[in-house]
Amino acid sequence: MSKDYYRVLGVARNASDRDIKAAYRKLARQFHPDVNQGDPKAEERFKEVGEAYGVLSDPESRRRYDSGAWFTGGSRGPQRPGAGAGGSSGAWQEAFRQAREARGRTTAPGAGPDLSEMFRDLFERRGGGTRTRVGENLEHNLTVTLDEAFRGAVREFTVEVPSRSGQPIRERIEVRVPPGVKEGQKLRVAGKGYEGSDGGPRGDLFFKVSVAPHPMLERRDDDLHLEVDVPVWDALLGGEVEISTPGGSGTIPIPPETQNGRTFRLRGMGMPRKDGGKGDFFAKVRVVLPTDLSTREKELLTELRRGRT
Repeated sequence: MSKDYYRVLGVARNASDRDIKAAYRKLARQFHPDVNQGDPKAEERFKEVGEAYGVLSDPESRRRYDSGAWFTGGSRGPQRPGAGAGGSSGAWQEAFRQAREARGRTTAPGAGPDLSEMFRDLFERRGGGTRTRVGENLEHNLTVTLDEAFRGAVREFTVEVPSRSGQPIRERIEVRVPPGVKEGQKLRVAGKGYEGSDGGPRGDLFFKVSVAPHPMLERRDDDLHLEVDVPVWDALLGGEVEISTPGGSGTIPIPPETQNGRTFRLRGMGMPRKDGGKGDFFAKVRVVLPTDLSTREKELLTELRRGRT
């Protein structure tokens, strides 16, 4: 392993899922590019934190990481780089496991796997014939950031797949993440799965998508929700507040006498949809009261209270 993801998030190796999520949210909020504009070190740290969360938040990816069965991956494109993906030479280990289970046994302690039996189990002919069969599909996990899910991304990975010769097929593959991709959606890379029998074509490679939580935004289907802090003066007298969305930043007007909890709806500012449209963006007002009032401010507020009673 090239990185200690537990150290990146500042948690113990036996940390619970809740602890890992809490640590990610805290660090992602601290180093988010929108909060640290123009700071490349903060953006790199944000990317590293997202990568660590992408691995440790998924039970299967975490298991593979802890066992040392991992593969490297990256991203490129106009989007901000984000979290890493689960997957690995774990496919190789999975092939060993499947072969042992198919034979109804486990490998004796200290003994290496029987490659000839393993590949005979994986690629055996059915019914004694010689007809070709398509290879089995292979599946990995892929964690993306909300920004990547909004804009789309291109990810590149190095994977290893068992072959009939006994030597794993190691190759660089590319997967395109479409804008608006959803939690649990599977992305297909044709012909990159297990080899078929008797010269049959290879199966497909699927990436099961997980969208990492955003430190400030909440996604609900195709809509995005954000709580915005509004000073009490602006809530009373009117003003404007700046908001940041994956699609860009801007301001929304705050009418006079805006109540705490009021929600403003921005149509078409949410997540992209397959049909070409977009969901909506909802900004919920959270009125912020001042602290450390001066003597004069207290006098003015006292006078205001008297005039209202």
